[in-house]
Amino acid sequence: MVELLPLALVITVSPLSIIPGVLVLHAPHPRQSSLAYLAGWLLGLAGLTALFIAISNMLGGLKDSPPAWASWLRISVGAALIVFGVIRWLTRRGHDHIPAWMRTMTSVTPMRAAVTGAALTVVNPKVLFICAAAGLAIGTDALGVAGTVLSAALFVAVAGSSVAIPVLAYAGAGERLDAPLERLKNWMEKHNAALVAAILVLIGLVVLYKGIHAL
Repeated sequence: MVELLPLALVITVSPLSIIPGVLVLHAPHPRQSSLAYLAGWLLGLAGLTALFIAISNMLGGLKDSPPAWASWLRISVGAALIVFGVIRWLTRRGHDHIPAWMRTMTSVTPMRAAVTGAALTVVNPKVLFICAAAGLAIGTDALGVAGTVLSAALFVAVAGSSVAIPVLAYAGAGERLDAPLERLKNWMEKHNAALVAAILVLIGLVVLYKGIHAL
């Protein structure tokens, strides 16, 4: 699918995806807490994507050909992504600090880390919207059962990679990664709003084009 990987990249590069995963590495039990957070994060992404695939199925997806409303759905999603991207760009200067709640990630227990990872996929509007767009896109693309499962797994893997990579790297390398991860966190705080804005607009244009082309 043309739009699936770019959609996943919106979540991948988001500071609200990466920074909590980096902060949890400074918890009292960093390996256990970070792995628990990763499990919760991936489970949340998979659950939301599966939910919207199921909704698409109930609305008429997973047939031999995409339903007529799928094109209008893509047009709507593409336009919304472009609008969100423009808003994000215009407000980028107000997104250069860590929210107070995020700093509590340095003191979480493994159980709380897992719950927080799953909860952040639901309470973060960007993640929720992107998972909805991906799930509906997968479900309306007439991929069949095997293709649907593979596409969903690919989306979740790419979307969760920015959390999985530092967590799994830390599990293997330990405190040697503290300095590089701190630099990554600081860079994300300073520059990511503009990057996400650009990606949202580009993805919106791709999704919008595909919707218009299918009419």
